[in-house]
Amino acid sequence: MFHLFQDSGHQKGYEQFDAALMGLLRRILDTNKRVQEAACSAFATLEEEAAEELAPRLEVILQHLMCAFGKYQVRRNLRIVYDAIGTLADAVGGELNQPVYLEILMPPLIAKWHQVPNSDKDLFPLLECFTSIAQALGTGFTQFAQPVFQRCINIIQTQQLAKVDPVSAGVQYDKEFIVCSLDLLSGLTEGLGSGIESLVSQSNLRDLLLQCCMDDASDVRQSAFALLGDLARVCPVHLHPRLSEFLDIAAKQLNTPKLKETISVANNACWAIGELAIKVRKEISPIVMTVISCLVPILQHAEQGLNKSLVENSAITLGRLAWVCPDLVSPHMEHFMQSWCIALSMIRDDIEKEDAFRGLCAMVRANPSGALSSLVFMCKAIASWHEIRSEELHNEVCQVLHGYKQMLRNGAWDQCMSALEPPVKDKLSKYQV
Repeated sequence: MFHLFQDSGHQKGYEQFDAALMGLLRRILDTNKRVQEAACSAFATLEEEAAEELAPRLEVILQHLMCAFGKYQVRRNLRIVYDAIGTLADAVGGELNQPVYLEILMPPLIAKWHQVPNSDKDLFPLLECFTSIAQALGTGFTQFAQPVFQRCINIIQTQQLAKVDPVSAGVQYDKEFIVCSLDLLSGLTEGLGSGIESLVSQSNLRDLLLQCCMDDASDVRQSAFALLGDLARVCPVHLHPRLSEFLDIAAKQLNTPKLKETISVANNACWAIGELAIKVRKEISPIVMTVISCLVPILQHAEQGLNKSLVENSAITLGRLAWVCPDLVSPHMEHFMQSWCIALSMIRDDIEKEDAFRGLCAMVRANPSGALSSLVFMCKAIASWHEIRSEELHNEVCQVLHGYKQMLRNGAWDQCMSALEPPVKDKLSKYQV
């Protein structure tokens, strides 16, 4: 169905889509609970497929969903509505940030927010729904942020107490409350950006987060390190007093014999270290070699079916550490240059890849001979760029290649070039070598 309305010329396709959409929305308001459930599930699938096509139809969609939200009595069906609202926010993103839509969407959700107690498991889908809305609205969520932020802090605090003393806490411990609250704080941080700083500075989030990073439950640690990385991006200064503790704990996640069992935790911890590195610069130096010694084996075993995302994050974090501390990392280049360059060449163009290549250039400047034995792999990594958008980085890469061309005399450079496939050589021609 969806391909029919991709092109605005397909008027008939749009009409069919609208007819199907309205049919589904009417079924969502059916009196039969089974029909409600099936219609909501089908609508969630349609949202994922149609994505931005839903934006012009947001008002009517929201009216139906919020009507269902008020009407549904069955817990399971209410959860499916939360899911449909969250999926809608993910699909349309910033389009949702308009007063006419917020007036339909937010009052019923806020009423439910006040109605559900902190110990009720019905809070989980609501927290997840708010996470998607906060990410979609961005700074538009500011007007709702303070009570949402504070409630997440309260829930984490209560649950951490319940873990050791459920009688004092007044609730039974359930780690899912902590996970959902951490994820919502991540959504808030992503949405508000530096606007979250005032909320963080007036709270004890830093100390609570440190506890969560040390939790014995891997899913709590996974969400905690995701939040640590998000906070590092927007307000690293508030992590500062306990920076070394955060870094030590994050490094430990990479050095575990059970790495394959806790791959998502290691992945987020690895990413958080990289985000912290580019913000605190030289202050990361005490743990640099510990982290490098954990990242190198991950890169060296990449071909043994290790998680692709972990390999990519390891390559980026190694590059970021090299960028901020080239003097510490560059003496060890020859041990990891080949496997690192292979991993870098698999990563798509983005800002994180730029950071990693800044690290590569910084290391080569500090220790040019360290990359000689891996020069072919380095050229392939450079050729993996579709386009380096940063003019400064483009020039640095140019200098690196020209440096090696001058260094390798008596036909050694030509020999290196002859080992490259024609498409790789073509890509390198934009650097005038």
